[in-house]
Amino acid sequence: MNVCLPGSRWVARVALTVALLPLLAECGPARNQFAPVCPNQAILGDAANLNVYRPSATQGPARDLTDLVVSGRIVSIHGTCQPGANSRQLNVAVAVNVELTRGPAIQGSGVTVPLFVAVTEGDTVLDKHGYLMHATFPSNVDRITLTPGELDLTLPVGATKSGAAYTLLTGFQLNPDQLRQSHSGGQ
Repeated sequence: MNVCLPGSRWVARVALTVALLPLLAECGPARNQFAPVCPNQAILGDAANLNVYRPSATQGPARDLTDLVVSGRIVSIHGTCQPGANSRQLNVAVAVNVELTRGPAIQGSGVTVPLFVAVTEGDTVLDKHGYLMHATFPSNVDRITLTPGELDLTLPVGATKSGAAYTLLTGFQLNPDQLRQSHSGGQ
């Protein structure tokens, strides 16, 4: 026979919660320790969009929609921060979200686009990491959004400099023709 006293389920839930508290306390930062301040994050306006065209055999660089291989845009940049190996280091994991649209001139289903993440302090670029992102469009899909993976960085910090002293910039690595195109607003 099951005897159920009023409120006994409530007491059991409270007892379980109290028993789990020490385990949950170990999930976050140590007592009286705050998460480190992360760098600012931004998308470089001139490099936020990319259009890749196939070259025209007779007219030089093509700009007709039928010559578009892929169009891309940086959707977002985000990261997480953890204390480094010592008090003078900040470990940062950065991820960039990219949206790509298949153009009519794409050959096959795959495309590779160049991206970068730069670390700046004020107007000075301290470090720049370029990488190639390969994307494969599934059949009957013309637009995909992906994150090519995290980039791990270690930044110097100290008593007078936190992660807020830095900015992480991202964009597509544009060639001179693509950069001129982004300045003219042409697509």
